[in-house]
Order: sequence, then structure tokens, then C-alpha cells
Amino acid sequence: MIELTKENFNENVIKSTGLVVVDYFADTCPPCRELMPLMGELEKEYDGKIKFFKYNAPLANRAEMEEQIFGLPTISIYQNGEKQDSLKQENATIDNIKTMITKYYS
Repeated sequence: MIELTKENFNENVIKSTGLVVVDYFADTCPPCRELMPLMGELEKEYDGKIKFFKYNAPLANRAEMEEQIFGLPTISIYQNGEKQDSLKQENATIDNIKTMITKYYS
């Protein structure tokens, strides 16, 4: 999974067409670390259909504020550059993420 930075976020997410899933995480967040390999499996499952990125949120406070990331992990889905939905903290389970993806992927 490609890691986003404040320098490449707009190009890869906001200016992107189609569906994009962003996993906002922190290295010091145990639930984030547990979720990361499961997100990698989802990326493989949707290879070529949905773009998946990860974003180390504490490294870019401005992006956290702009994207309203106030708890980790946060999984957000964007369609044609617009945020459609997010799952935060205890709601960011792999089952809920799959349900969210299914809602927007047809």
C-alpha cells in the first residue's frame, strides 16, 4: 500500500477518479497496526478496481484537520475526489470496512 504525504495527498486522492480508500493510522496506535495487514488483503482483493493508500496522520497535522481525522484508525472512502464516508476508531473493523466499500463499489 502506497503511503501518502501532505505533498502527494491531493494528487492521489482529491484529483483521483474512481474509488479511493485511505487508511489513516499512527505507528503508535495498536489497533492501526492490527488493521494494516487486513487492509493489505483488501487492496489485493480490489486490485485494479479501487486504489488503497495509507496516511501516517500524526506526521501531517494540517491534513488531519482538513480531512477531520480526530481518532485513529480512520478509514475513509473517496469517490472522484470527494469524501463519501468514514469509519473511526472502534467502528473501523474489517467487516465494517468491507460493508462501506460494498456500498460504493458496484
